[in-house]
Amino acid sequence: MSSDVTGDGGTAGLPDNQDGTDRRDGTGGEQADDAPGLRASLEAILLVADEPVPEVLLAQVLERPRHEVAASLRALSAEYTSDGRGFDLREIAGGWRFYTREDCAPLVERFVRDGQEVRLTQAALETLAVIAYRQPVSRARVSAVRGVNCDGVIRTLVLRGLVEDSGTDPETGAILYRTTGYFLERLGMASLDELPDLAPFLPENIEDIEDNERTRA
Repeated sequence: MSSDVTGDGGTAGLPDNQDGTDRRDGTGGEQADDAPGLRASLEAILLVADEPVPEVLLAQVLERPRHEVAASLRALSAEYTSDGRGFDLREIAGGWRFYTREDCAPLVERFVRDGQEVRLTQAALETLAVIAYRQPVSRARVSAVRGVNCDGVIRTLVLRGLVEDSGTDPETGAILYRTTGYFLERLGMASLDELPDLAPFLPENIEDIEDNERTRA
């Protein structure tokens, strides 16, 4: 495996650190004894990102030069491809994000479809209800309503065909979600007009939502 060392000649040839415990971080820079390396830090952040993350933002968060971050991202991407991992690290839409490798997609779809008859968790039901009544709605707003991060739950609902992408918010650029025809089919409804009239009880903005959550807590 090639190194992504960009420092002076004295650091060339050092092995890349996969667990973040070495004093070198894979770019030739020094780090604290107990601090994660640059590569480990990038992986940790991108693992929870629901949208492509720009290099400049990663550099700001990690307080590292952008060229070092860019070099590590490209090295990680090449390494995953070379190792034949089940996921890719891709540069898309001005940022970086993990994706399931294309040739593994049928397996992922089969896994999700085989589990469709399994009852949804309470978290999934609550998230689905928020989307149904507030659609089109962003992940941030759904998370604010529930008071917890809903990224993973929304991904599951999308994979199960109950929720789909409905464009982006013109002001924030956030991805918006709505329920699907399959959602209506599963509930035995012809249209969303048949949903019980609960929407008036939901807050109209995030500030109200957060106040509600603090009061309930």
